Amino acid sequence: MEQENTTRKFKTFPNLKAESFQHPWDRQAISALQAIPGFEFLVKKLMEIGFEQFFRITNLASNIHVKGKMLPRLRESLRYATRILDMAEPELYITTHPLPNAFTYGETRPFIVLTSGLIEAMDEEEMFFVLAHELGHIKCGHVLYKTMARNFKMVLDIAAGATFGMSALISTGLEMAMFDWERKSELSADRAGMICVQNQHIANRAFMKMAAASPKLYAEMDEGEFLRQIRSYEDAADESFINKTYTALLTSRMTHPFLIMRAKQLDSWIQGGGFSDLTGIDPMDARAENGEFIETTGQ
Repeated sequence: MEQENTTRKFKTFPNLKAESFQHPWDRQAISALQAIPGFEFLVKKLMEIGFEQFFRITNLASNIHVKGKMLPRLRESLRYATRILDMAEPELYITTHPLPNAFTYGETRPFIVLTSGLIEAMDEEEMFFVLAHELGHIKCGHVLYKTMARNFKMVLDIAAGATFGMSALISTGLEMAMFDWERKSELSADRAGMICVQNQHIANRAFMKMAAASPKLYAEMDEGEFLRQIRSYEDAADESFINKTYTALLTSRMTHPFLIMRAKQLDSWIQGGGFSDLTGIDPMDARAENGEFIETTGQ
């Protein structure tokens, strides 16, 4: 995201609060999760286990740490995103894995990990969206609970020793609630991505690439057809039906929503005026691909 390589204009948002862009489904799901008896106990056990230190050491031992003169353009993208979202810069690592993916760990010292498959798939603007998405998880306070979700069985096994097996009695309901929240948290993180790239073309390209996954297809993808697809998604089932049955019937053990669902929710936020109300950016301007790179403040 160097100045000489872009002609885009970005707006920064001092004092941006996570609550201003969090998806309502995310807020509802985390409230339901926190209300489950035994949940806070398991969170405490997770902190005692020390996952954060383990994964940080693993990163330092086997992955590339993006810092100093290492991959400076990627680090500049991260810095721009943190300035737009008004948050501290986390550590960033690259790991070798063919699948396009990104994830965030660390409650006290968060860090982001990008796979080599993701780097291969995305251009710099699309990578900017992905980085901002991961920063959105940090901004919204998702990281501790996401770490717990990804290591749920281990947390339960350790907790069982401290509760004489009682944790198994709450495991199924808690696990389903955790997966439900984890999927819905992605919708908030996508909004953070959009706040940073301020251009729906970029978000849509990132979604299309994540859905198709083959570089051979990228040149022939059509955003107009993709928009028609995501806007017709609600014709198959209204959102109230999706929100009520989607956990039990369709995606109960998935950690992410369907990509079309994510793209549809982001498009609805933009079309409904939520993005513009928050940022002061006209939805049509959000699709513009010209202008100077100038940081402007406002919210």
